[in-house]
Amino acid sequence: MPSVSFKSVFIAVLLGTAIIVAALLVNSRRPSVETAQPSADLVRATGKCAECHARETSAVVHQFERSRHAARGVNCLDCHKPLEGQQHMEHRGFTLARSLTAKNCAQCHATEYEQFERSRHAAPSWAAVRGTQGFSPEQIDLGERFHPGWIKRPPHSVGVLEGEVATSSGCDACHDIGKPNADGSFGTCTECHARHSTSVALAREPRTCGQCHMGPDHSQIEIFEESKHGVLFTAQREHFNLNANPKQLTTVDMPAPTCATCHMSGLEGLKVTHNPGERLAWYLFAPVSTRRPEGNSGEQQMKEVCLKCHAHTQVENFYTAAEKVLQNTNERVKGAQDVVAALRKEGLLDDEPFNHPIKFVEFDLWHYFGRTAKHGAFMGGADFVQWHGNYELARLRNELDSMAEELRAKGKGGSEPVTPGGARQ
Repeated sequence: MPSVSFKSVFIAVLLGTAIIVAALLVNSRRPSVETAQPSADLVRATGKCAECHARETSAVVHQFERSRHAARGVNCLDCHKPLEGQQHMEHRGFTLARSLTAKNCAQCHATEYEQFERSRHAAPSWAAVRGTQGFSPEQIDLGERFHPGWIKRPPHSVGVLEGEVATSSGCDACHDIGKPNADGSFGTCTECHARHSTSVALAREPRTCGQCHMGPDHSQIEIFEESKHGVLFTAQREHFNLNANPKQLTTVDMPAPTCATCHMSGLEGLKVTHNPGERLAWYLFAPVSTRRPEGNSGEQQMKEVCLKCHAHTQVENFYTAAEKVLQNTNERVKGAQDVVAALRKEGLLDDEPFNHPIKFVEFDLWHYFGRTAKHGAFMGGADFVQWHGNYELARLRNELDSMAEELRAKGKGGSEPVTPGGARQ
């Protein structure tokens, strides 16, 4: 048997020591969140989080147990560990993020987050109410890159009028979906997928979108429920496979569309997107709608969804009719804006928002009924084009013209600004 020389032993010991020291040095540079708390493997092996939360917040545990995350072996620490830029807290031996953001989800769902980041659900959603409040310069630059002019803006005058209490408990509840986070991300994915269920099926439920896309200013859920699409979904709900894999979705799973089917799903080979505006042609929410910069591409993508159920001629005719409603609504809204602009030019109104009844009428005209007519036309909601849209547009235009005549009759100084609630100053 060959003998081992002292030199070989010395070299082996030296190399072994060097490897151990190197490992210790590398380990010392790891963030404390990885070295100062139990590992994800420990949580996975022992169910340590569930041990307490099954007693204290039991629904959370049951929701997670039924999720696809649980089936894939994801555990609590995988999502709840703090990432760069996130505040952390100590919690029974664990170091956890104080609040989760879209950045936590992006660890595994980077593509989905990047799509969301480009959407109007991200920075524009928050800026529509709060202006630049809370954004870092980097977040403003990023939002402006995708949506020029929609982030660098003042807080919405309605929120200013109603005050902080109404804004934080009202507007923010929906517009939080794009709230800027200190870690540089926007919003949270749980607005649509729920916190612990993290459910694809939930995100495909029309009522999930309808949490925010409802009411007089964006009545998409009411329009959908009136449309043939909505009626089919309601009547045949049990035949839908809302849990189907997004990248393998077919019309067997979704024989009629929900909101997600048209705006986001990868139906039979279409590209999945988390940017719900990607398949749209127009800025329907604007007072006077203009074509989106990539509107031609958006329209073509949406038509590809339509063609899963409808003939080419039917789709083209539908778009032609909807665009006629849009152009007609644009003319009606522009006409009302011109009346108010003329009053300002004549010195009968100032530039302050919402300090005279006629300014409320002008706002209601486009913000409620102009939007409703356009959304109704593009979503198959005839009643919303007619009674909830055009009839109201005509009624308010009549009211606005009468108020303009009254202002002109009174002349300068005859119009006194009003405070919110109608009390004259």
